[in-house]
Amino acid sequence: MARKFFVGGNFKMNGTIESIKAIVKNLNEAQLDPNVEVVIAPPALYLLLVREHLKKELEVAAQNVFDRPNGAFTGEISVSQLQDSGINWTILGHSERRTILGETDEVVASKTKFATEGGVSVIWCCGESLEEREAGQTVAVVEKQLAALKAKIGDWSKVIIAYEPIWAIGTGKVATVQQAQEVHEAIRGWLKTNVSDKVAEETRILYGGSVNGKNCKELAKEKDIDGFLVGGASLKPEFTDIINSNL
Repeated sequence: MARKFFVGGNFKMNGTIESIKAIVKNLNEAQLDPNVEVVIAPPALYLLLVREHLKKELEVAAQNVFDRPNGAFTGEISVSQLQDSGINWTILGHSERRTILGETDEVVASKTKFATEGGVSVIWCCGESLEEREAGQTVAVVEKQLAALKAKIGDWSKVIIAYEPIWAIGTGKVATVQQAQEVHEAIRGWLKTNVSDKVAEETRILYGGSVNGKNCKELAKEKDIDGFLVGGASLKPEFTDIINSNL
């Protein structure tokens, strides 16, 4: 079974009501490849605005979710609240959450478990720093992150993996096509060895890290790259070119 191409747009802490409405309008009116699954993740304040105005064929993701049910957790959003709002996806484990906000592999895994068991699909992020890349530790770092996830979850059907080398996020630097494919292949191999052939074959693995309208087509050709998690370019008109990179 072929894996359906997937493109996610992570707006991070960017946007205004006006600018986000313009992005939504552009996506609603664009001729998008119908064979691509598209999910966009605005800041939490704008989730309902986007869900209300975005055409139903496109999905909306939160940029984070808590691993507890509703209760006294000031500033957090629960899985059930996302579902109540028609938000079926969340991004978890992005490097900015890990490095700036101190989320450990175990915290990310716990959030992933809570989200998926509650019916919310997860774009689960992993990746290495420049120092780790230069020390030849890329695969070891990613496998450690994967092992923490495996320790918490049993059902992988609601998980999409996004490989994002930290050194390439927002820097304009992009892993070469060969570098990206090598890590994607290693991730799929790890899934095959440590989870199952079925999960390895069916799990989509995205590349993220300064993806743009110019480099997306070449990356999309690789056999283990099943789409993209896009940062800055998702705020620009070229996002539609990335969605259509397989055409």
